[in-house]
Amino acid sequence: MTSQETQAVVTLSLMAAFVDGDKHDREREEIKRIAEGLSQNDALHLPTLYQDVLMKRVSLADVTGQLLSADSKRLAYEMAVCVCDADGAQSKAEQLFLADLASSLGLEARALAEFTQQADELASAPIATTAATAAATAGTAPDDAELDNAILNAAILNGALELLPETLSTMAIIPLQMKLVYRVGKAHGFELDRGHIKDFIATVGVGLTSQYLEQAGRKLLGGLLGKVGGGFLGGLLGGTANQAVSSGMSFATTYALGHVAKRYYAGGRTLSTQMLKDAYADVVQEAQGLQTRYLPEMRDKARTLDAASVLSMVRKA
Repeated sequence: MTSQETQAVVTLSLMAAFVDGDKHDREREEIKRIAEGLSQNDALHLPTLYQDVLMKRVSLADVTGQLLSADSKRLAYEMAVCVCDADGAQSKAEQLFLADLASSLGLEARALAEFTQQADELASAPIATTAATAAATAGTAPDDAELDNAILNAAILNGALELLPETLSTMAIIPLQMKLVYRVGKAHGFELDRGHIKDFIATVGVGLTSQYLEQAGRKLLGGLLGKVGGGFLGGLLGGTANQAVSSGMSFATTYALGHVAKRYYAGGRTLSTQMLKDAYADVVQEAQGLQTRYLPEMRDKARTLDAASVLSMVRKA
């Protein structure tokens, strides 16, 4: 894609993030931080784009007019759908925005139906896990070693998903993190619903929409998002030069969420908000030190994944 098209895709993603006007101030600040953090690409002026979108100085027609290729139009729509679905079911405002976006891009609804359905399934996938339910039914005490292994495996899986070029692979990271928190809570005797898990994740400082934007934004600016073909993927997974595309953020975030959840529920949910934030920051730093060690396993895992297997993992209760 051209620099102009990349800028348009990012702008539309930001527009999707704010379309329902219901973002918490904390999430807005996270999105602003991401725009500033990804601004190493001077041609895009991301902090300016953020302000333009927030102040509604850009129109849908003007932005979509900058997308010339069929691939860039499709990618823009897919990213917008994932942004709207990142924190759960779409609001009415988000649905209307996506319909207007598809029309402005000249995309037919029938051609988008399969992707939209898959994204919606990821957003509404059950959070209960078979392993968690089986352990609770057996009435056994939490097995620390087993939970530690589950957390590490989840972090490796999400790190592998970060290496894949499909938009849905990036979106799948969030529901898999929610499943992990559910499993940890269930192991300690807590029956968690989706709202509680979202609140827990937000409390430690991880925004759902902002997390997707950061993950997808790094892929997009690194030239990975939307790429297809075994040659490209093989080159990415086999070498180190393109590893800059992926910061290992998903590995560290998932690892930290799992271990902080373990402390929180093992302690009877007595940790304060600040203690949760501090614990999360400490474990993220620890996980970042482990990322290089487990990178070969992430690459090996990525080679075994495709869109169908990713969807199956998230759907599986």
